[in-house]
Amino acid sequence: MWKFKSAPAMNKVIALVILTCLISTNCSVPNPQRDSPKNQTPTIKQTPNKFIISAANPFAANAGREILLAGGSAIDAAIATQMVLTLVEPQSSGIGGGGFLMHFNSKTKKVESYDGRETAPQSAHPKMFLNKNETKMKFFDAAIGGLSVGVPGLLRMLEKAHSDHGKLPWARLFAPAIKLSTMGFPISKRLAKLIAADKFLHIFPNTKSYFYNVDGTPKQEGSYLKNLALARTFTEIAALGATSFYEGGNAKAITNAVNQALKNKGKMTLADLKNYTAKKRSPVCLSYRIWSICGMPPPSSGGLTTLQILGMLENFKLSELKPLSIRSIHIISEASALAFADRNIYIADPDQIPVPTSEMLDPSYLQLRAKEISIFKTKGKKFPGMPGPSLSFKFAPDNSKSGLSTSHISIIDEDGNGVSLTSSIENAFGSRLMVRGFLLNNQLTDFSFIPSKNGVPIANNVAPRKRPRSSMAPTLVFNKAGKLIMAIGSPGGSRIIGYVTKTLIATLDWKMDINQAINLPNFTHRNDSIDLEEGTKLEDLRLSLEALGHKVKIVSQTSGLQGVFVSEKGLEGGSDQRREGVSISE
Repeated sequence: MWKFKSAPAMNKVIALVILTCLISTNCSVPNPQRDSPKNQTPTIKQTPNKFIISAANPFAANAGREILLAGGSAIDAAIATQMVLTLVEPQSSGIGGGGFLMHFNSKTKKVESYDGRETAPQSAHPKMFLNKNETKMKFFDAAIGGLSVGVPGLLRMLEKAHSDHGKLPWARLFAPAIKLSTMGFPISKRLAKLIAADKFLHIFPNTKSYFYNVDGTPKQEGSYLKNLALARTFTEIAALGATSFYEGGNAKAITNAVNQALKNKGKMTLADLKNYTAKKRSPVCLSYRIWSICGMPPPSSGGLTTLQILGMLENFKLSELKPLSIRSIHIISEASALAFADRNIYIADPDQIPVPTSEMLDPSYLQLRAKEISIFKTKGKKFPGMPGPSLSFKFAPDNSKSGLSTSHISIIDEDGNGVSLTSSIENAFGSRLMVRGFLLNNQLTDFSFIPSKNGVPIANNVAPRKRPRSSMAPTLVFNKAGKLIMAIGSPGGSRIIGYVTKTLIATLDWKMDINQAINLPNFTHRNDSIDLEEGTKLEDLRLSLEALGHKVKIVSQTSGLQGVFVSEKGLEGGSDQRREGVSISE
């Protein structure tokens, strides 16, 4: 970690960094005509190359490429990419939110998990999302404004990861985002559509003035959007480190926005921000056929639930089933429903709730659960299993499914180090509160709105300084020699688990290339119904699946999978055509 001597000295340094970037031929500057999302298509480079990055926006991916070309590590590139995502994809993620990061060190062969999940303020309590008559609030009644804002964790997490694995100075990683914030970028088709469709951006003056024209109309696709406030925020963080975000002027601005919001005033204190801690946790890993797969542990349910599904499916020869056949979708969906039954009752913040992590991944337990799957017919809604001593885990199920606005980055650098980073502000545009150029999250609505059912507590209920359960599933895959061969992840709320599982099966069992696997039609089962992706050939399977006893829905499933894969041909990348991401290799 670069040690900063003084703010004045470092302000000069960062100014020099920015100036160098502006004049250097080694600093890649996005060309709005060439690099706008509408002119970008997902790419796969199948010739030997040094590194690869797959990210949710071409400007962000280009920033990561710049850092990798400058000799930066996968962590360095992830930080630069994420800062640009804060600017160009404000609806999905940013420094006002949180995230989870998986890292592989090719020299030590060590896999590490970094937890930057938001925390509830000290003032939080189990009934904070109940109305006066003790009924639960409607989602948007709770999500918009200050009440839903959790203490952001992304910057603390990234600084911690950089301290462990960074190669370039912290300040250098902010240069692309500072430059682009100052110069401006063309609003993409996706962002313009989301701005126009949002019903709440106009409520708060700072947010309205940024996303709307002076005549009150939403800003259009192709119009330039500058964010000088964010450039100043980035410059300060680059010079002084993450502490400048959690203390001082930025912290005061955040607490003022939360506590003085025009809607749903919150109760966040300066101490809540100052005391936030990012954590390193032990990753959850499981053998799947000839591979080893590692994911994020709780408070994310993504890793555990994905691995549970795969652990059950190991008892079936999926490679002998046709991809997206009735039988394969049926079996995968049944395993998913069983895993979600466990997820909804057992997984929460492990610092406050005893999560039976190892018991849920015990091969004998998963084999027992797999025996509940009939290849001929579904038995309907699944019940949770008993992965540990029954008296220790008496909780009621929580079927919360919110949290669709998220982003993902997958990277393998020239040394073979890998990063899988999923970050989020929860709903599109989060709480809609904008502070110093960035949006604040509404992640506290990922808690259960009701603290108990029939007198039985819910594990994911609200509590002070607790981290809400997530479904983010940044994932790393290794071959039998222990070499990293894949990094994958996606946005999509609780459907993330299904999207990532589909892609893993498609690449590992069905031998598709990473781009084909990512863009395969989506199907998910969260222990309620099989949801088939609208507008795809899967719609034709509805009647056949219903004949097996399934409840079936046809719904939009806009995943945003970003993946990288090491094949015999070299490094390959895949980007979800449902959004605007790209893969870049060099």
